[in-house]
Amino acid sequence: MRIVDALSMSAALGEVKPWASRIASLDEALGGGLGYGQVHEIYAAEPDDASSTAGFAMAVAMGMCMRADRPKQSVLWLRERRWLKSAGFLQANGWAELGGAPEQGLVGVVPDTLSLLRAAAEALHCGRLGAVVLEGWGKMPALDLTASRRLVLAAEKSGVPLLLLRIDATPSASAARTRWQVASAPSRALPGHAPGLPTFDLTLLRQRSGPSGLHWRLEWDRDRHNFREAPLSGAVVSVPLDRPLADQENAPQWTGGGRHAA
Repeated sequence: MRIVDALSMSAALGEVKPWASRIASLDEALGGGLGYGQVHEIYAAEPDDASSTAGFAMAVAMGMCMRADRPKQSVLWLRERRWLKSAGFLQANGWAELGGAPEQGLVGVVPDTLSLLRAAAEALHCGRLGAVVLEGWGKMPALDLTASRRLVLAAEKSGVPLLLLRIDATPSASAARTRWQVASAPSRALPGHAPGLPTFDLTLLRQRSGPSGLHWRLEWDRDRHNFREAPLSGAVVSVPLDRPLADQENAPQWTGGGRHAA
């Protein structure tokens, strides 16, 4: 792993605008976009969505690194060694396919969960990093409220965002600013039947001091490093027949370009 110089950004953090996804309804819900110097949890909807969720986290990390005042910042991806066989290896080609520059990617492999949390906390003190991604699998009991609060404090001090990737895990209490759920979604074929853009079904599960329960289907634009709304195929959200009428009235609805909770 390459070591980058530490630089505190705390003095300038108040001037840093959040990263705007360019999806108006999403950025509005977040008060302008995803904030720097914060912890954002990203859960895979199902274990089979691990690759899509990792791709979404990487896309967001790259987008947050595209700051005009600090170009060419690096993304540090931290993971445990025991999950390498399950998660596969991070490939430079895949990184580039999402629009990233592999030479700006750093990967840290650690022996256990405690080492993973310590490495993330230490990395968040390094203001030269554009973003830190912590890849966690399973319940991770060591990641309790105290541990997540420690990560939040480190992120707030340096201004570096932490994307806390959770796979095969159930959402639980934490000090994170936002909590998301990601599932893979069908992409549109490009002209010539070329593979379509990466497409995600995104749900804002929780946000401190903000709205939640909102849904979007988004495409990742690798050239512009932001998202755009994916056109709908006309599908609607199915409602279980045994659900009470009151619940059906509160079921998520498709409205305009995105699916929003009623």
